[in-house]
Amino acid sequence: MNDFDKLMKEALKQKYPEEEKMKEEIWHRIEATLSEEKRRKKKKIVFLVALVAIFLLFSLQTNPGIAMMKNIKDLFVPEKETIQNIEGQEEKTNVHLHKGAHADYVIYLDETRYKMLEGDASDLITTVEPLPENYPEVSIEIKQVVDISPEVAVKQLEEKLQNDFPDPLEIETVIEPVEGFLLHGINGKDWDAEVVHAYVISNGKNGSFIIQEKYFLEAAEGHGARFHHMLKTFEVVE
Repeated sequence: MNDFDKLMKEALKQKYPEEEKMKEEIWHRIEATLSEEKRRKKKKIVFLVALVAIFLLFSLQTNPGIAMMKNIKDLFVPEKETIQNIEGQEEKTNVHLHKGAHADYVIYLDETRYKMLEGDASDLITTVEPLPENYPEVSIEIKQVVDISPEVAVKQLEEKLQNDFPDPLEIETVIEPVEGFLLHGINGKDWDAEVVHAYVISNGKNGSFIIQEKYFLEAAEGHGARFHHMLKTFEVVE
């Protein structure tokens, strides 16, 4: 039995006199478990057991408990302040929680700079203010492929990217900001040279998440750094 299972088993044994006290206690325990998982560089959170436990504790007792079950955002802080290092300067930023439209994940965005758009099969994070026409695209595309393993997906993505990035792509395994494979390429040396920074990670089952960043060389210390901090908040949710 892992730590998370022990946590839920213990929660089911508890008897809480008040709804708010119960909700707060469960959240603190889940938060502590998530912190431990992060220290181990895990980027997958299994919420199903947690949700069942909370349902059993609340559903037969109170309507507020049932309402809480309807919104997974209750397990995350809707808004928080983070500190980012941008171009050598520490910057305090308020970020807001967003849930993926096409896949089960959450991520925090700085809504003063970025917005999330729903595409046909993927989610796109792009700038709030449009860039000048002569600037390359600045965005993060998040897509799930449910039946392709990360090992296969990274090879397929490499073949696809080589059409636009003829120089050999850099491919490595990483544990930050997410755990998986990283493909990196630059199409030139000028300020507006296109940059691709793509991550391929497990979805916790038999598939993968492909997270593809696009920006330009001059924006590496700006948008590139902000994207890195943003992806640190990416969490797969089951």
